[in-house]
Amino acid sequence: MSSENADAGSEHDEPVWDVVVVGAGPAGASAAYAAAVAGRQVLLLEKAELPRYKTCGGGIIGPSRDALPPGFELPLRDRVHAVTFSLNGKLARTRRSKRMLFGLINRPEFDQSLVEHAQKAGAVLRTGVSVTRVEQHGPAVPDRRTVAVVLAGGETVLARAVVGADGSASRIGAHVGVKLDQVDLGLESEIPVPPPVAEDWAGRVLIDWGPLPGSYGWVFPKGDTLTVGVISARGEGAATKRYLEDFIARLGLAGFEPSVSSGHLTRCRSDDSPLSRGRVLVCGDAAGLLEPWTREGISFALRSGRLAGEWAVRISEAHDAVDARRQALNYAFAIKAGLGVEMGVGRRMLAIFERRPGLLHAAITGLRPAWNAFADIARGSTSLAGLVRTHPLARRALDLLDRRQAGAAVPEESAPEPETVPGAGAGTRE
Repeated sequence: MSSENADAGSEHDEPVWDVVVVGAGPAGASAAYAAAVAGRQVLLLEKAELPRYKTCGGGIIGPSRDALPPGFELPLRDRVHAVTFSLNGKLARTRRSKRMLFGLINRPEFDQSLVEHAQKAGAVLRTGVSVTRVEQHGPAVPDRRTVAVVLAGGETVLARAVVGADGSASRIGAHVGVKLDQVDLGLESEIPVPPPVAEDWAGRVLIDWGPLPGSYGWVFPKGDTLTVGVISARGEGAATKRYLEDFIARLGLAGFEPSVSSGHLTRCRSDDSPLSRGRVLVCGDAAGLLEPWTREGISFALRSGRLAGEWAVRISEAHDAVDARRQALNYAFAIKAGLGVEMGVGRRMLAIFERRPGLLHAAITGLRPAWNAFADIARGSTSLAGLVRTHPLARRALDLLDRRQAGAAVPEESAPEPETVPGAGAGTRE
């Protein structure tokens, strides 16, 4: 501990950490790394033992790659150069690229590597501990500069700043008062397949625009295993399960026994949802930060985690509530100016997709500019928000669609010719 923290701790028989991070996923590990690399005393708390499984497609797009710590080597299981798009199993078309679009990882390996980077930077990891609540007032809190993190069993950990990165059912998020306006259910199976099937999928993913409003499915190849999943709005649990079952059967994968079958709720924050309370910040899923249309969350976790770690350092240095509040507001501004803008465009895209999935399918499979935009977003050379901001045509098109003045959806007879989804070898190359 710093001398200041050591003095504070000696009065209360408890060390006072500069920053305590709750949750060791991508958001928490990134926050812990950012605070530790700044030279602060950081404690990273995780309720599970690592590595642990996480329901996630495992796609690493450009913004995720760019947010990784220096020297981080991605444990890629595959490199994607082709995408097959289908509309509820029909009208399949494959688009190909000479350059890699994005990479695929297994979350246990990826998350473990991120935590190890945080540890190398100086963060201390404790696993198998559950946080029941945080307190910023009361007998457990020695002074106004300290937060008490209460663990299951009654142990208390003291900190100058706390980062909540404890997932979509976050206890820290509840303390902060995070508000949500979109909750979706994702279902996923990890399906081991024989070498001939694995070879057919190598380097190619499938994205299927689904039968439920706003739903879609995916197949992500990872060596000898295919990650197959679907996502749709919460409240359609039975229909979402049927979609996954039909999806797997359509692909000819129903005869293979999944090694893991799991489900997960994704939650998007409302625009006015808080990101802090006192000396406590939230990031990643705990803050409801993810892309509303695709529900992509890894890049949002990495980027918001890094920002949370950096601003937690500033909060830990704040000597009064006014300064701590100022730093927390600066963190919120940084989130809203970047990730918040991306989420706003994502909400607009989701609303359009819910009404007209066929129109978007026809555009991305039949129009080169739309495919190029998808490829640029996947690689990280732009974002949905950046595309709308810098391309007048994209902005006008989105505005027109927002007002429902784009006209009728493309009729089926003018859409791309269908092909067999599992093979899907034909297609265009960028």
